[in-house]
Amino acid sequence: MAKIYKNHLQPRESALFCRDMKNTTLSAALLLALNSCASWADEKPAVAPTAPAYVSEAPLPEGWPAPGPYDKVSTKTMPGYRAAFTTKSAQTMAFWTLFTHIKKNDIPMTSPVEMAMETEESSLEMASMGFLYQNGKVGTAGAAGKNVEVRDVPSQEVLSYTWQGDDTKENVAKAKTAIDAAIAEKKLTLERYRLLGYNGPATPRNKATWELQAILKK
Repeated sequence: MAKIYKNHLQPRESALFCRDMKNTTLSAALLLALNSCASWADEKPAVAPTAPAYVSEAPLPEGWPAPGPYDKVSTKTMPGYRAAFTTKSAQTMAFWTLFTHIKKNDIPMTSPVEMAMETEESSLEMASMGFLYQNGKVGTAGAAGKNVEVRDVPSQEVLSYTWQGDDTKENVAKAKTAIDAAIAEKKLTLERYRLLGYNGPATPRNKATWELQAILKK
């Protein structure tokens, strides 16, 4: 279209037209380049996901290892400990039963909370809950009311899988699948499973630490 228009101009007018077209083209190119630079400036660099890290809310029992490593199966030797247990089947009811027990007896809260797990219809469900004591000198082993029993638990060899997030059935099943594969590969014998919860509602769910442990038969 510009060529057709140019053919109808006088020589001087034609020269001015060519100059204006060049300037227009240059301006358009410059504007395009500036817009591109602005777009690059607006783009934010990708943020690498942070590695899981344990958020401590309460002290661990004496000699208890910190949870981890995350997202992989590991072998651990867990120390012996004293804990108060209840067989209340509902998590909320079990928690408040044990919380009332430690408050009544002036026993400090520790982390983690232990949940013995049983297989029900191909998934793991809580069978009992335990609050771990700071050490074996706190409290007294034996019955502690109608629904609580304090027991001394010996040292145990376990396979462990730790993750950060929710304790959904999907996450628990993922951990169990990984542990089951390790048990089969190492030709070990499973005694039972337990789930350890290291954080309460004060910690965001995506930062909460959970650990599924397979207690091995000796």
